[in-house]
Amino acid sequence: MSDRFAICVDYGEYEGILERWKVYAVLPDPDAEAHGQYRVMDESGEDYLYPQDYFRLVELPDPIATLYRASHVRA
Repeated sequence: MSDRFAICVDYGEYEGILERWKVYAVLPDPDAEAHGQYRVMDESGEDYLYPQDYFRLVELPDPIATLYRASHVRA
């Protein structure tokens, strides 16, 4: 899982895949970020590339980040 999180502020053409104001895990992908994208775990439970402009990185308090990770563990 990720230690970085972002709030979706715009879902653009991805309505129904991304939800505005929802917190998403941002996975490490330096190449994608160099091209203005984040690798995000979306509603499908898979990770995809989305424009960075759709998100704002946020820092979650440790207890909240731990709860988030625990509730989004892949089976």
